[in-house]
Amino acid sequence: MNLNQTKSWLHTHPDVMMDLVRIYLGVALFFKGIFFMANRDHLLQIMEQAGSWSIAPAFIAHYIVPVHLVGGVLLAIGLLTRVAALAQIPILIGAVFYVHLPQMTLMSVEPRQNLELSALVLFLTCLVCLHGSGRLSVDHLINKGEHHDSPPVPRPV
Repeated sequence: MNLNQTKSWLHTHPDVMMDLVRIYLGVALFFKGIFFMANRDHLLQIMEQAGSWSIAPAFIAHYIVPVHLVGGVLLAIGLLTRVAALAQIPILIGAVFYVHLPQMTLMSVEPRQNLELSALVLFLTCLVCLHGSGRLSVDHLINKGEHHDSPPVPRPV
């Protein structure tokens, strides 16, 4: 398959691109959950550096890890896609606005990269939440191909 054929196929199957983004996000969030589970002290340290929290850091850690693990799997397979994406959004908002943004200065590299990556993941998760599951999903199989989010495409007579 050459580049022109690939581009043509992608233009006729734009929903597959969102499916690939959803699958990638799900896998990445799942592995981030494993990282936080294996390095709970690191997660608590990140929250302490972010300043005082109105909710106990242990409670937040007990929310972040399961949501990343379970929500990541659900996103990757496309089951309850919007619910799984919606559950990730508060975590990502916290990462962007409460953890990474206050630490950012123009001269420092690491906090800036963390902010940009967290903001990108937040943006893509919001897109997946709005788009929902696509044809490469368990939701699509359960609904037998019925996509209730978009109007039906008229078929030629």
